[in-house]
Amino acid sequence: MSHAPILRIYLEPPLLRTARTGGVNFLNLLRSTVEGRGWRVEWQEAGPAARAAAPGLPGYALFHMQAPTHGRALTFRRAYHYPFWRIEGTQQRWRFAVALNRFDPAAVDAAPARDFAARLRARVLPDPEPGRGDTVLVPLQGHIRRCRSFQTMSPVAMLKAVAATGRPVVATLHPKEKYDDADHAALARLTARHPKLRIGGDTMRLLRDCAFVATQNSAVAFDGYLLGKPAVLFGQIDFHHIGLNVAELGAEAALARAESHAPDFARYLWWFLQEQAINTTRPEAPGRILAALRRGGWPI
Repeated sequence: MSHAPILRIYLEPPLLRTARTGGVNFLNLLRSTVEGRGWRVEWQEAGPAARAAAPGLPGYALFHMQAPTHGRALTFRRAYHYPFWRIEGTQQRWRFAVALNRFDPAAVDAAPARDFAARLRARVLPDPEPGRGDTVLVPLQGHIRRCRSFQTMSPVAMLKAVAATGRPVVATLHPKEKYDDADHAALARLTARHPKLRIGGDTMRLLRDCAFVATQNSAVAFDGYLLGKPAVLFGQIDFHHIGLNVAELGAEAALARAESHAPDFARYLWWFLQEQAINTTRPEAPGRILAALRRGGWPI
């Protein structure tokens, strides 16, 4: 009987099938890295029953985009775009290690950062070239009438604040969220009150030519960085460093500054992805995986 430490990796069925056939580069690298330290890896199907049983099992657990269930568990997720990943002690992105770290643009070499950002944009958001129109894009997420703990106000209140600037505003609905009759009624009241506000549209097409993004913490704002779009953040998130944070500035001041806000997007993207995430194509990736596991308290 083996006494090697066990790592159980919990995955949703489609991802589990792909992982078992070696189709996920990050998971292949993770497995080879921990097995190289004498551990054993077991693939597990995620679900309520599996999560409930996990704390009673020996060894360690890694959940995909779900909260760890006990002190020997961590979570992992893609850092917005392949091949970048994170391993964390919480599923709350605003509490990730990168969110707590300080970004210093002067510490990032400008030339490789520009090249990296250009290549990434060409891959994930190819032509046409972005423009800079007058419209503010507000990508809505879920629970739009609630103010949750990581938010400065509800999404409906956020949209009201953006519309009150008098600028053209387009709010788009998240395709994976459910909006009930009360949600739609709240949005209809806002559009009746603000003639320059409209609801719906192709989020990524609108992103390319908008003036800036206003959001709680949608990943659309991160993609906006690739296109040179400033972000006004009404909620907490891991990519807050170059955003205009409503919690710090107030909504009115943050929105007023957005038009002229011009952080060094390329340097930030390099720092956030190349320095702060696990790039599975880089030779230092196994070391970063081990560092993340050790940061989570694992004796590996």
